[in-house]
Amino acid sequence: MSRPDTQTRPDIYARVTDAIIADLERGTRTWTRPWSAEHLAGRITRPLRHNGEPYSGINVILLWSEAVTRGFNAPTWMTFRQALALGGHVRKGETGSTVVYANSISRTETDSDGRDIEREIPLLKAYTVFNVDQVEALPGQFYATVEPQLDPQQRIAHADAFFTATGAEIRHGGDSAYYAMHPDYVQLPPFECFADPESYYATLAHECTHWTRHSTRLDRDFGRTRWGDEGYAREELVAELGAAFLCADLGLELTPRDDHAAYIQSWLKVLRDDKRFIFTAAAHAQRAAGFLHGLQGQSLAA
Repeated sequence: MSRPDTQTRPDIYARVTDAIIADLERGTRTWTRPWSAEHLAGRITRPLRHNGEPYSGINVILLWSEAVTRGFNAPTWMTFRQALALGGHVRKGETGSTVVYANSISRTETDSDGRDIEREIPLLKAYTVFNVDQVEALPGQFYATVEPQLDPQQRIAHADAFFTATGAEIRHGGDSAYYAMHPDYVQLPPFECFADPESYYATLAHECTHWTRHSTRLDRDFGRTRWGDEGYAREELVAELGAAFLCADLGLELTPRDDHAAYIQSWLKVLRDDKRFIFTAAAHAQRAAGFLHGLQGQSLAA
């Protein structure tokens, strides 16, 4: 029973992290293009399961990366068997994409006093899914698209209401965006200083993800002691992923920050040193996004 724990799991961690490192080395952030071509399921959305439920955590990043790399327009993914159950079939010659799920096994061990104790062993398992663009003969709604109906004002109003409902203190002024930990407020330049509304709300999502790290909220701490150290880089990656998740949930295009090139180098070091951290970062980002959703009485599907 221990073989999957010692062999399969590290392989998954390394495979996923190496793919993301390759993207970052090309200057591409896997999570910057979470949108489809006016698909009926939503132009901007998280990746969706066959039943319409959104993926979470590391699977969001994995499937966004696959969609960008392979040119998929549909946001929906399913297993080979799910496609068959829906009356469809995976097109011959297509290769699937990897997603993962956490599980555990129970193991009985003997302690130093000779007593049997139950120990939970965490496992990370992988399975394969296919994008709807790779599947034929599904019901029509899986392929349906809609005419572009862009209404920036409505989307911005929705985002404004979302961040207001968090209760975070948001100050405006100056030319810097940051979260001040001990005074506990978010600082942003004035709205009119941003290139477009999406940039403003993407930045706000990033800083509000930082806001969740406070000890009275999620109490997230990577041992950061100074600007630019490894703990700083780890927290910045969590905030970056949190912003990507939130922008997808709010239907907003995530635009790269001006300083993203410098961050990429620090993220590369962290990911090369720790093949598991992208999973940890995605999990923290998921919790942060869920926390902010929960402040307005909403729940995010797992």
